[in-house]
Amino acid sequence: MQPPDTHADLLERPVFAHYATVRADGAPQVNPMWFLWDPAGGVIRMTHTKARHNYRNVLREPRVAVSITDPDDGYRYLGIRGVVERIDDDPTGSFYEILEQRYDGTVGDVPDRANRVVLVIRPTHYRTE
Repeated sequence: MQPPDTHADLLERPVFAHYATVRADGAPQVNPMWFLWDPAGGVIRMTHTKARHNYRNVLREPRVAVSITDPDDGYRYLGIRGVVERIDDDPTGSFYEILEQRYDGTVGDVPDRANRVVLVIRPTHYRTE
């Protein structure tokens, strides 16, 4: 499933995504996250560690939501519902380094590299405003 052409730029720009998972008690948990859109695969990739609640949340419930607001127009956004279809180990932290370069323009040490994973999210629905 491809995003609407009118809002594809929000996936291509290095802006923050608000990533929502479902906690064990059923409550939502939302965190700002770096991401990379893979247009060929039609998936969003994020980095995380195995030590965080969001990681444990998606192991139990793979349905997630992502919201991306246009920093130039706060009323324009892309909402995404999806499923974490795969979690890949990233013990070198190489995907974190890709995102660090994209967002900060630098690459530094990844001290938690041994616990790093890449979340691969398959969008199932888009909403735009």
